[in-house]
Amino acid sequence: MTEAVSVPRAAARLARSSVLEQDISRLKYASESREEALRRLGIESVGDLLYHIPRRYLDFTRAYTIETAPLGRVCTVVATVDRIVQKRPRPRLTVTEVYLTDDTGILQVAFFKQPWIARELAQGDRLALMGKIEFAYGFKQMSSPHFEKLDAHATGGTILPVHPVGEGISQAWMRRIVSGALESAATFCDALPASLRARRGLMSRSRALRCIHFPSSMGERDLARRRLAYDETLMLQLALRLRGDANLLDIRPVAHTPGEHVQRLYSALPFSLTDEQQAAADDILRDMADGDHVMNRLLLGDVGTGKTAVAMVALAAAADTGTQACVMAPTGVLARQYATTCAPVLERAGIRSALLTGATPAPDRARIVEGLAAGELDVLFGTHAVLSEDIAFSHLSLAVIDEQHRFGVDQRASLRAKGPGADLLVMTATPIPRTLALSIYGDLDTSIIRHRPNPGAGVATRVLDETNRDLALGAVREALASGQQAYVICPLVSERDGAEELEDVPGIERDDDGREVRAPALHAVDTEVERLSRIFPDAVVEMLHGRMGAREKDEVIDRFRAGDISVLVSTTVVEVGVDVPNATVMIIENGERFGLATLHQLRGRVGRGSLAGRCFVMAPTSRKGRPAPAHERLEALERTTDGFELAELDLRLRHEGEILGLRQHGGVTLRFVDLDADADLIEAAHADAVELLRESPTLAARTLIPLRFDVIDRYGDIFKEVSGG
Repeated sequence: MTEAVSVPRAAARLARSSVLEQDISRLKYASESREEALRRLGIESVGDLLYHIPRRYLDFTRAYTIETAPLGRVCTVVATVDRIVQKRPRPRLTVTEVYLTDDTGILQVAFFKQPWIARELAQGDRLALMGKIEFAYGFKQMSSPHFEKLDAHATGGTILPVHPVGEGISQAWMRRIVSGALESAATFCDALPASLRARRGLMSRSRALRCIHFPSSMGERDLARRRLAYDETLMLQLALRLRGDANLLDIRPVAHTPGEHVQRLYSALPFSLTDEQQAAADDILRDMADGDHVMNRLLLGDVGTGKTAVAMVALAAAADTGTQACVMAPTGVLARQYATTCAPVLERAGIRSALLTGATPAPDRARIVEGLAAGELDVLFGTHAVLSEDIAFSHLSLAVIDEQHRFGVDQRASLRAKGPGADLLVMTATPIPRTLALSIYGDLDTSIIRHRPNPGAGVATRVLDETNRDLALGAVREALASGQQAYVICPLVSERDGAEELEDVPGIERDDDGREVRAPALHAVDTEVERLSRIFPDAVVEMLHGRMGAREKDEVIDRFRAGDISVLVSTTVVEVGVDVPNATVMIIENGERFGLATLHQLRGRVGRGSLAGRCFVMAPTSRKGRPAPAHERLEALERTTDGFELAELDLRLRHEGEILGLRQHGGVTLRFVDLDADADLIEAAHADAVELLRESPTLAARTLIPLRFDVIDRYGDIFKEVSGG
């Protein structure tokens, strides 16, 4: 490609001119001790320093005097320390009271369990404090506010950045060093073409980095963050699409032409596809028929929307070309569920399939390996066991990955490597907001199924606290008396595990008066089995969790499905893949510890058939006993069964990685992007990435060279990975 000729020369030119690559040892004010402190923070270069952005700001443009500070609002007050008092109202509680004054009055500030503050502050220190103003005992008060000790250079009318710092470097020195770095860097290379910046109304990168550290207004800070967020999103979109772009691979995909197997599959299904299912199937068949482009498609559907039937159409299309397909699921439970559901239908369509998990006996495994290599099997269902080196396909042309976010990047790549040029179909029952889908699955086209073909009897959800536990236990008793079954979900396998944090919820909360509110003890599967066996002595109560062997888990699921187990006490291992219509009641212990996606998936295990389901989420019901985000999540869970509505709320309340229960996707984390507020920015970056790669598939056009090297800097040399260039 002629455009690539300029790449080496441009790389050398950029390397020589890039001040962002300079070592921090050359920075003004970076003494030996401060340099060491910066390196401990992971700051090695000028670029590292400039992207080490403030975690918050003290807005002196809106600072109040003590007298004018409004009650009940979070605001900034600048005052001087008058005296410090240490109190110990209880043996394990230390309260540090700091009294501050200005020309208008006295402010009392209380810090709980932070005795070190008394050593850090001294009479006469000038502080900026940000917190909620209250009034009690004749004083205006703040409880555990953010605060900064001000130096002589901090004056009213400015916005003071508060950077993440560590031992050996203060906020004041960090501000001086950053200011010096910005001064020496001046204007540096901007990776975005000027025409693209102008079209999107974005400030230059140089200006954005200045304004993110030292904004003249909070509005300017927001514009700076928006530019950095756009960069972050665009680079991710480009990296995703480059890694998935088959045009850069020297392999042509199979052009799948639907034939007899697809027709027989439609006839073998015990129902007709809904309009949404058929539309998704048509999308997939159209992609698979394209012999020039590999299919990269996400099939997104809530619990019970019938994604499996759509996936079977894709499996049949692969069989019609005499090639093979593999369906990889994250757990043995889910893989067996797929095989149990699909195998009879596929068999009637003339499609041969097998199941491979860690529990597969050695003789059966040997037959499967031999059949795959000989082309005698059309479809393989399995777990990560399908990635073993001895698993070799005769011709793998379709990889189906369910709940992709539960697999690592390397695992997904390993499966596709078994069939170079294979089409990819990703499925998930975790409702994902469009902005998050674009950010994580930006290289995938999306098909969505929103409605259940068979809505079932549905599930009613109630949030209860310990005082109402008898309602949940009574529902289990009624179900057992009617010959039905129940689930009980616990966050821990054993009490010996301790308080595993399933999300960022601290073990101790404080109410508005500063009093401790202890989070409830976490329930464990082993102790819950013992307790429920005593409560329901005539019922068979057994456990299921991820530490059990694959065969043992399979046996428990089979017995529960057959009705031999009355109450199944489990961890979230049953979140997907367990379909027992006779199970009508679920109790979720410590519901405040789970995100909405997990809670929604769990309750989807009941109410799937003709029998109505009831889900009881046990959690503290008062706001003082439950962190506010958890309170909103649980209220929403009671209010709606729409998984996409819940996903949007989860996105507003939690980090994007936590929604999916992971922090991976190739190590990607979005530092600057607000997935809720930046929907338009994410859409724009997605469209721009597609257009840029259409114009220059390797970003080697002269105006895109800086962008190319920004992508390499963030994600490695993807261009070599996909083109050998």
